[in-house]
Amino acid sequence: MEKKKVAVSKVCHGHSRPVVDLFYSPVTPDGYFLISASKDSNPMLRNGDTGDWIGTFEGHKGAVWSSCLDTNALRAASSSADFSAKIWDALTGNELHSFEHKHIVRACAFSEDTHMLLTGGMEKILRVYDMNRPDAAPRELDKAPASVRTVAWLHSDQTILSSCTDMGGVRLWDVRSGKIVQTLETKAPVTSAEVSQDGRFITTADGSSVKFWDANHFGLVKSYDMPCNVESASLEPKSGSKFITGGEDMWVHVYDFFTGEEIACNKGHHGPVHCVRFAPVGESYASGSEDGTIRIWPLNPANADDSEAPNANGKPKAAVVNEVARKIEGFHISKEGQAEA
Repeated sequence: MEKKKVAVSKVCHGHSRPVVDLFYSPVTPDGYFLISASKDSNPMLRNGDTGDWIGTFEGHKGAVWSSCLDTNALRAASSSADFSAKIWDALTGNELHSFEHKHIVRACAFSEDTHMLLTGGMEKILRVYDMNRPDAAPRELDKAPASVRTVAWLHSDQTILSSCTDMGGVRLWDVRSGKIVQTLETKAPVTSAEVSQDGRFITTADGSSVKFWDANHFGLVKSYDMPCNVESASLEPKSGSKFITGGEDMWVHVYDFFTGEEIACNKGHHGPVHCVRFAPVGESYASGSEDGTIRIWPLNPANADDSEAPNANGKPKAAVVNEVARKIEGFHISKEGQAEA
């Protein structure tokens, strides 16, 4: 396969400590957004297309391990080493509610219908909070076998996915019964688990392996061994033909989903890459690193300088940028403001 041109990333500064989690919102009428979790205790919200900083959620007193946005990008959630998970107004930055836990909270996820928040962490308990009754006691699922590392929803909020910090495998929980109904076996602990945008695949990273599972029948579809330990992996959301990985070698790799062949290797971070995620439109992806920076990379750098190249939706890139800039003026983002390249 012909090698692509070297990708030039947009560098997003702001965090003072390692970036450990990234989450893109779906496309909303105001564009799409990127939230980052960092050990500096301050989750940050950015324009997902340009990387421009929108705001910082201030209030945690410990490292923030996970952060996410609801389907409409109107609320944010974060989980922290300060034994709490917090809900934020994504428009004003105000804290709406704090859910106290008895140990470090490693992961959080909004349900697709936005009515529930799922948390997990060192207590080995998955909790589901009702966003319409935040003061009510959460529902607790059966105890997890070890400390929880990642959580996600699938099957229209009927199933919960979780992985553990020091135990291999991905566990699938039936929301109604609160019990584990399936385990996807892996040799090493799963450090990243992502449900694809179309709900067809679960992408996992464990040790030096990246695996793709059928999200409905739970069979293993593809498994690729990587040259080094991989901490995070993400599947391209539109065609599903490529995937990205980040890990201890400090590089961000792009691979062909069908063959496992490396398409591109992006260098720029100065520390291990802890998290990678594709943007919802599929034409760019973000990486977060131990070096405290976020980088946003174009998927097709051969066309990176062609402002009229169409994006995944068939619109010219320049038109899309102008359209998004226009739509998010209400968030007080300057049209001229660009993330440092």
